[in-house]
Amino acid sequence: MAEATVVSAPKRRRRRLGLTFWLSALWLFLVGVGALTIDFLPVAEPNNMDFLATAAKPGEVGEQQVQGTDDFVEHTYWLGADNLGRDIFARLLKGSQTSLLIGLLAPLIGLVIGGSLGMMAGYYRGWIEAAVVAGIDVILAFPALVLLTAVIFYAGASTFNVIVSLGFLSVPAFTRVARATTLSFAQREFVLAARASGASDFRILVRELLPNVIIPMLVYGLLVTAVLIVVEGVLSFLGLSVQPPAMSWGTLIEVGRDYLEEAPHITFIPAAVMCLTVLAFNLIGDQLRNLGDTRESRL
Repeated sequence: MAEATVVSAPKRRRRRLGLTFWLSALWLFLVGVGALTIDFLPVAEPNNMDFLATAAKPGEVGEQQVQGTDDFVEHTYWLGADNLGRDIFARLLKGSQTSLLIGLLAPLIGLVIGGSLGMMAGYYRGWIEAAVVAGIDVILAFPALVLLTAVIFYAGASTFNVIVSLGFLSVPAFTRVARATTLSFAQREFVLAARASGASDFRILVRELLPNVIIPMLVYGLLVTAVLIVVEGVLSFLGLSVQPPAMSWGTLIEVGRDYLEEAPHITFIPAAVMCLTVLAFNLIGDQLRNLGDTRESRL
């Protein structure tokens, strides 16, 4: 009598978040804490000038007024000073408020508007889908830099205007992601079952489709955040973003462009901080996307 052989199913390998994810998350946490607590930290006033320490190199000592006091004390410029003797470390923390605000709120506008349009296009199809696709194609065909220049020139270079402009330009990307994801879930069994039970379209969109669409949208939003932080830096370099005394990482980079030979740290240190932050967003977004793709392939 032949013995029956039992073939065991291969063990599923659980994918884990790697070291790069946690290092990136730690960096973003530190940057976020610095942005939120800059007004309470014992650091130099970001706009205070020390003309005896102009373009001071990292580690040099000068005098600065500490926040919350009226006294000038001996101060170490850990990251150096800019061309007007302003502490780069304090200005980086202050600038992170604007850069992160723009980088997080602008994608949020695109996510809400683009996500809603994409879900309706993917669910209803027909003329609604045709109208939405045509609309985003028109936006994508218009030169983004020309649109940003026009809006900021006529409306003013304020943080609010930059957020709204970049948020509007991010709508097509989120619309495409939401539409593609909705199309892949619209004919799944749980949606068909909800439709057969008499659920309204609004209930199906909110209760059945939105939980499945929002996760890839949020992951994609991290990648868009990284892109928009760089775009804001480019706008600042062109003088089209926030204006002094407000500051962002882009304005700090722009300040040092005339001093690259004698004091390159004025530009390169803010550029390095921006680079690390953008890299952190990209690494976290990529790892979360890969994790989601792995789980989806097991369904």
